[in-house]
Order: sequence, then structure tokens, then C-alpha cells
Amino acid sequence: MSDAPPPIPAAAGPAESLSDFVSRTAERDRGHGLFELESPRFLEVNLNGRMNTKTGSMVAYEGEIKFTREGVLDQGVGNFLKKAISGEGMRLTYAEGSGQLYLADAGKKIIILSLSNESLVVNGNDVLAFEPSLPHKITMMKKMVGIAAGGLFNVRFDGSGLLAITSHYEPITLKVEPGRPVTTDPNATIAWSGTLDPQLKTDVSLKTFLGRGSGESIQMRFEGTGFVVVQPYEEVYFQAGGS
Repeated sequence: MSDAPPPIPAAAGPAESLSDFVSRTAERDRGHGLFELESPRFLEVNLNGRMNTKTGSMVAYEGEIKFTREGVLDQGVGNFLKKAISGEGMRLTYAEGSGQLYLADAGKKIIILSLSNESLVVNGNDVLAFEPSLPHKITMMKKMVGIAAGGLFNVRFDGSGLLAITSHYEPITLKVEPGRPVTTDPNATIAWSGTLDPQLKTDVSLKTFLGRGSGESIQMRFEGTGFVVVQPYEEVYFQAGGS
């Protein structure tokens, strides 16, 4: 069963000339700086130096740019071991040089965030690109049941810098307040504020194993003060027994 979202339907209307099509879809320099959204699903990086990008996200570039896959220990021994245990990882490619770099990820919506001495935790699969100067580290859920949930591996960003994340369709942000916890599906959870430490909870019964459960057996529970971002799509990152 494919994990890909349904295709975006083409807009209805009369045919357009080739010159009109080229003009309408042409890249435009909007003067927005390092990160520019060419469309909701295309990120342009005005590169002059180095950028951390999700491996496989480059779709085109102009200029002189070199791509290097990160080494197994580039994120430190601790992060390497966490990725080895989980079978997951934020696989990075370093883009270095000068020019325009275009990134995309399976047609997902792209969100550009500017962190200013702030903390944000992002699902590793939803990180598209970030400045090398933005400190980050891999975090893991405390319960190993997280492997089955797909929510085991996340990336915590602390500090200042630009960060591009992705979402299937338009996300919503839910406030978490004392006495008002928020519970989410790990496969629909994109990010949350660094002030929160979510816990994985299970609702497993005999009916679940017989295929008659609710289908929401593993959940993430957020308590305290902060926010959590969810998308209207359950993205499967890990399947037990899969290849």
C-alpha cells in the first residue's frame, strides 16, 4: 500500500500557449533573502556558502554548487547510535557553493521559520533545510514502543537561524496549557515547542490485535505550556516487519 498522498488535481480551464505557460511558471527573484518560496511546494535557497538539506530534496540548481552526503559520524557518535537503533535518520546532504538551489519533498507544503533564540522539535522526516549555524541534535522518545509509532526519531533545534519544514497540506497548531493536555497521532505530528516533553501512551487491547481496535493504539500526549503542530495526513515512517 503506497504511503504517497493523493495527487493534486489539475486546475480546470482552457489550454494555454507554451509562452504563457513558461511565463506563468518562471522562477522569480522576490528578494526575500536566503530562503524564498517559489511556490507553496518549492523552496529556493540563494546559496553563498553551505546549507544543510534533506538528502534527495534537490530538484534543480543554477550556479556552481557541490553536494556532499554527510558522514556517518558528522552528527556525533551519540546521534549516530540513536539513528542506528531506530532505523531512522535525518539524512543530510551539504550543499556548498554559490547559486540558486531548488528543494522540494514529495509535493509537501513548505514552511519557512526564523528561530530567534528559540527551541523547536521537529519530526526528522519533516526537516527540509536549515542553516548550519542553527544548533540541532537528535532526540528519542523514552519508550521503545515509539518504534512502532514512527515517532521515535526527532530533531531539536535550539538557537537562531532559518529552518524549512514540510507538511502534507495545511497544518494546524494546537495550544498546550496547564490542565489542558493535547493528544496526537505520532504519524500526523510535525513539530512542537521545545518547552514540551511528550510522552507516548498506548491503548492496546485484545481487540487491537484481532484487528477490531480503534486504529489509534499509540498516541503522543503533550502536557505543560507550549504548542504542537499537526498535519491532516498520517505519514507512515516505520512499519514493523517491513523492509
